[in-house]
Parts: sequence; structure tokens; C-alpha cells
Amino acid sequence: MLAHFLPLMEAQGKRYKKKSLIRAKKAEPGLEVVTRTSDGYETKNTAEKGDWLVENQTSAKESYLIKAETFEKKYALMDSLGNGWGCYRPVGEIYGLRVSAEDLENFGAEPLMEFQAPWKESIVVKPGDYLVISLDQSEIYRVAKKEFTETYEEIKA
Repeated sequence: MLAHFLPLMEAQGKRYKKKSLIRAKKAEPGLEVVTRTSDGYETKNTAEKGDWLVENQTSAKESYLIKAETFEKKYALMDSLGNGWGCYRPVGEIYGLRVSAEDLENFGAEPLMEFQAPWKESIVVKPGDYLVISLDQSEIYRVAKKEFTETYEEIKA
């Protein structure tokens, strides 16, 4: 996925930053988290020691797990909310590319494509969704269109 979409991302992608706060707490190992977006089931992940449970402040309030080292790079504590929860401000940037039907056709997939996310679960990307690549180009994942527009804003040069 990275090898195919990185050149396209470099040519047509844009830099974004997360504009919304999140709620998060340390996850209990073994906790199973099912991520649902406005268009339904997205993926499932099981917490390992050190993982963080994150809840986006979108209309879908999707929850997901993040590895500790990734969480520490992406979020800064603003306020403690009690019961282990905190309110965190996002830091950093990502590259994002809105996926078209033509992008999927060029990859040999239509009308949607399934691929393995960094957390080793299958994830589906459809036209209109966004593919996101970390600035260090170590991971690629999908963000549903509605949640992307609720969560990210383009960084103007």
C-alpha cells in the first residue's frame, strides 16, 4: 500500500493537522475495541500492554487503540477528566489523500479496496475516503470521509 500510494500522495496529497480534541486513557490489556464510523463497522483491535484507548470527538465518537509510542508523539495532555480519562490536544501532521474511484481502479480494486492496517486487521477504503500517511511514512490507514472532515484541517503553505 505504501509503495503504491506514496508517489500519488507526494504528487497530489496535502498536509493536514488534527483540529479536534480527543478523550483518552490507558487501555486494559485484552480490551477488544470495535471502531465504527458514520458509515458503519471499520475495524477491530485488541489492546496490548501500554496501548491507549482513544475516543474522537466526532458525531460518530469512534473509538480506537493506539500504541504508547505513537500516542506520545501525537497528543499532549490538556486536562484530567477523572477515572483515568484525559482531554488531549493533537500535535503533529499527516499527509492525506482523498481517494477516487480511479485511484482504486489503478490499484486493481473496485468499487472498494480491502487492505491490512498497521494494527494487522483488515480495513476497507472507498471512493471519497482519505488515505493517511504519517510524516515519517511508517504507516498508512483509512479515515472515513465524514470523520476526516470533522477531524482534520489542511495546513496552508
